[in-house]
Amino acid sequence: MEGAEENKHVIRVGTRKSQLARIQTDSVVEMLSKRFPSTHFDIVAMSTTGDKILDTALSKIGEKSLFTKELENALERNEVDLVVHSLKDLPTSLPPGFTIGAVCKRENPYDAVVFHPKRYGNTLSTLPEKSVIGTSSLRRAAQLKKKFPHLEFKDIRGNLNTRMKKLDEKEDFSAIILAAAGLRRMGWKNRIGQILTSDECLYAVGQGALAIEVRAKDQDILSMVSALQDPETVLRCIAERAFMKRLEGGCSVPVAVNTVVKDSQLYLTGAVYSLDGSDSLKETMQSCINFPQQEVEGPNDDVQHVGITALGVSHQALESAECLGTGLADLLLSKGAKEILTVARQLNDSR
Repeated sequence: MEGAEENKHVIRVGTRKSQLARIQTDSVVEMLSKRFPSTHFDIVAMSTTGDKILDTALSKIGEKSLFTKELENALERNEVDLVVHSLKDLPTSLPPGFTIGAVCKRENPYDAVVFHPKRYGNTLSTLPEKSVIGTSSLRRAAQLKKKFPHLEFKDIRGNLNTRMKKLDEKEDFSAIILAAAGLRRMGWKNRIGQILTSDECLYAVGQGALAIEVRAKDQDILSMVSALQDPETVLRCIAERAFMKRLEGGCSVPVAVNTVVKDSQLYLTGAVYSLDGSDSLKETMQSCINFPQQEVEGPNDDVQHVGITALGVSHQALESAECLGTGLADLLLSKGAKEILTVARQLNDSR
């Protein structure tokens, strides 16, 4: 049967080199292989700028496409056919010619606390006064400073392995905050000492979801990856991304969200914070997302919603989710969100 292997159609999949990126890519390739057994998937690993500049706080570098640029270049040059990303790494507007062809079913989107071995059994509230918590996220720090004023927060950079090492091998940090999804994918669920609830810490836009980026004009690949589209996740993430886009949020400002789907309604909670969390605005809005999927494949089938092409999901539902995000952002802007974010951005730039 040697010849059969060679006749297989080959699809090249781009990924970052970090262990988590590889694990995420492998899981997507596994799902695709199950659905398309006659296709062979080749994984191409690349280093990105974000992986190379490890000594600078993410929010200071200010480049949205930090972890994605090199991968997109390869996509553009036809060296790979699709790229797997953490959705939260992808800017709300993609460069022309690219689209997110699928958003896979979301993992737990919440943040988790990993404690230093000497601090096992604690929660953030029971840690001693002035304990140092490592996080490179302005969003996490802003919310947690307000909630846990007895703690101190310091930047910690590096991939997951590096951060865990810094926590365990030194005495610098009592705990670090990481996305629960990444820890679970790495097989480190047992290190999660506490999952932060939505009362304690709203999550980042798109957190916990994997996105597959493709060339926008590549119909074959687009329809192939759309098999992995999770309608509920995609609607939640479109609302979250539309909210962030209207606020012009990104790595360098504290913007946070929470989404729930219940009884065909999508509920979006969104918030903005000052850097120390003392000033904040938070609101919730809802919108109906239960519409029949029209059978007619119209010419506007490839309409992108905040960078996402969601084949097989009702246009009305997608529209509704996007309007929900924009509407909630407008509500916060009418209450002074712009001022809070402008000050946060200026302060962060001057740090």
